Order: sequence, then C-alpha cells, then structure tokens
Amino acid sequence: MRSIFIKEINSFFSSIVGYVALLVFLVACGLFLWIIPNYSILGYGYASMERFFQIAPWLLLLLVPAVTMRSFADEFRTGTIEWLSTKPLTDLDIILGKYLATLALIIFALVPTFIYVYTISNLSLPDINLDSGAIIGSYIGLFFLAATFGAVGIFCSSLTANQVVGFLISLLACYLLYTGFEQLSKLPKISEGIDYYLSMIGMEFHYNSISRGLIDSRDVVYFLSIIVLFISLTRFSLNSRTKGAN
Repeated sequence: MRSIFIKEINSFFSSIVGYVALLVFLVACGLFLWIIPNYSILGYGYASMERFFQIAPWLLLLLVPAVTMRSFADEFRTGTIEWLSTKPLTDLDIILGKYLATLALIIFALVPTFIYVYTISNLSLPDINLDSGAIIGSYIGLFFLAATFGAVGIFCSSLTANQVVGFLISLLACYLLYTGFEQLSKLPKISEGIDYYLSMIGMEFHYNSISRGLIDSRDVVYFLSIIVLFISLTRFSLNSRTKGAN
C-alpha cells in the first residue's frame, strides 16, 4: 500500500496537470473570497469565513474529480494494472493506496487556505473574535466532503480507461450526491416531511450540519458510510475488470 501511495503522489506532481489543478483551486478561492463582488468578504462587510465555506464545496467538486480521474483510468490505458496484479498486493491495498494519496493531496490543497483565517482575523475589530468553533467544524466538514468526493472519484475512474470520461462521470456523481437530493426535496410536489428525509440523503445537508460547529456522530457516520460504500464498489469494479481481462 505504501508503494502505491508514494507512486500516486509522485505521478501527480510529475505532471503539470497536478500543479495546475491545485493552483486553479487556490486562485479561485482567493478570487471568490476577495475579488468577485457577490462573494467577496470586502463587500460582505463582516469578518467571517462564511463566504469561503459556501463556495469551497463547489471548488472541491471540480478539484477532486480532476485529482482522481487518472487513478485507475491511466492504469487501464497503459496496461500497468496487469503489472500491479502480479505484485504481492490485494485489490484493497491498491485502492486504499490510491485513496490515501488522494486524501493527502486534498489536505495539501486545504492547508494554504488557513491563511484566510489569519487574514480575516486581523481585519476584524479588536473586540470581535471569529467563531473558532464554526471554522473548525467547517474545515472538518470540508475534509469529510472532499474525502467522500475522493471515494466517488476513484470508483468512477475504475469504470473507464478514458481520463476525461472518468472526470465527467465523477463530476456528475459528486454533484448529484452533494446537492441533487437537496434540490429534489425542494420540488413543490414533494410532500412536507418527506422533503426533510430526502435532503438527509444528500451530502450538503450533513456538511451544513457539521459547519455549524457541532460534530454530530450521525454526520460522521454518514460520510464514512458513503466512503466505505464507494471503496467497496471500486473493489468490485476492479475485480470484475481484472477477471474479465484474464
């Protein structure tokens, strides 16, 4: 697993695509937080990270599929998946190695955004402190959200040998799981009561819940369950493809 993890990290940073993906994410975060009028904190008038945590999930929805799109698609395209199958590694070792590398890259992308907390804290009035509980909760929520996107992205990458197709499938799947159920629950024909439980199926509901600063075990279990589900689906998909190739 360790060798797969190191291989994935090296592969990501040996390509210009990796640097571009991270740069675009960080630049986009900066633009939305400080420049773009409808989202800029300068126009908002309050020293708060709320605007950042509203837009960050949508930027991660683009970043994570870009990170995971080559996870297995590239292995299928080059034929190296057969070479990996000859190594003393189980399918789960390969999947977890790639998934942990994805988590490391997500953390690498989120850490530079901590500077926004410091900057906004200095912009606030001396007698007004930032809501540290909400900020910590929101970062934890962002991590769980991105980790879930990562599991979905790796599964989608295992379905095709084309990186672009893998990216598009992952983007659509992450979008539907994040906000699809929330939007569906708002349809007029959805009866009252059912709309609440329908929105609970989506990630947006649980992300918003954690972002309030209270870490509810139900939200954590939800994200972990989705991660385990898609890692299991990836294992099934990989096993089916390798057996089919044989």
